[in-house]
Amino acid sequence: MTEQQETQATQETEETPTTYLTGYAGLLAEVAGTGRRLTRDELEDRRFFGERAAEAGHSLRSLVRLHLDATRADWPGGAERPDAAQSVLAAVTQAVDAFAEGYERAQRLAVRQEEAARREFIDDLLYGRSDLGRLAERAERFGLVLSRAHAVAVAQAPEAYDDTAQVTRLVESALISRFGDRRILIATKNGQLICIAPGDQDDVLAFFAKQAYAATEGSRVAVGRPRSGAGGVVHSYEEALSTLELAERLELDEPVVRAADLLVYPVLTRDRQAMADLVLSVLGPLRGARGGAEPLLRTLEVYFEAGCTAAEAARRLTLSVRALTYRLDRIHQLTGANAADPVHRYTLQTAVIGARLLGWPAQEI
Repeated sequence: MTEQQETQATQETEETPTTYLTGYAGLLAEVAGTGRRLTRDELEDRRFFGERAAEAGHSLRSLVRLHLDATRADWPGGAERPDAAQSVLAAVTQAVDAFAEGYERAQRLAVRQEEAARREFIDDLLYGRSDLGRLAERAERFGLVLSRAHAVAVAQAPEAYDDTAQVTRLVESALISRFGDRRILIATKNGQLICIAPGDQDDVLAFFAKQAYAATEGSRVAVGRPRSGAGGVVHSYEEALSTLELAERLELDEPVVRAADLLVYPVLTRDRQAMADLVLSVLGPLRGARGGAEPLLRTLEVYFEAGCTAAEAARRLTLSVRALTYRLDRIHQLTGANAADPVHRYTLQTAVIGARLLGWPAQEI
């Protein structure tokens, strides 16, 4: 902007809306007399004032009205040029358009800066980086009180979530509409949609899971357990990620899985070598069956899921009860373990779970 305008603007200790009209009346008067269009520098001046108005928090609607009021009040009178009115109106259009452009430019910059700050906070929070005291201060800005316990839900869909994706906006809008007064944070991370909510507000995470599932096809949501402090958020987030992976390995059908419901599985795999030994010693002989181990392993899996009810298991496998019974007998012959025997059943079921967790027989263990 010109030196005179900059000096006049900086002399204002507290900006008022009229500050952003600096030089506007003079432009109209000159245009009325000459009929010229506004210069590049003059338009940049208007953009500059638009940016400052946005940064000061004024509404664009009120500022446009202010320009129109000033146009009416400062309308150049006595102009001899017959087309003076047309020239002035053209200048008003240019000036207001440039002012609005500057205003919008400042808003876009503010949004990008806010998004960058939010992204940096999410990264620091979920990776356990940054000073805890400073992290707690920043958390307040985004609606979290880290002194409370929080739980994290992670949604994963066939297509990656993105901050600007329509699905992300739909889920976030639904949560804000339903729980606008709650301290909730929605974000994306590594293509997944994340919801952080107070640990005692399970209804929030349940609603988030419902919305995420409804918004996409084939999505799954995992919910970590509530944990206290900034480190607790990290722990709950990592637990939700592990639960997603576990659900995939176990080929679970449920769209929503909770870490609290699957605690037995991490226990089973804590000693990976012991589990591998169990799988190979109990189920290894199934590899000698025609078609390999997988069909008989799947038979056992469905049989246990059906509560060891042969008719229901046969229906799920689209087999006759006779064919299912034949498979169970074949398993007994190969492994020496009878799925109908309570003692053998526990060993077989544990081995089947271990096989799924370790990816056997598709992967060598």
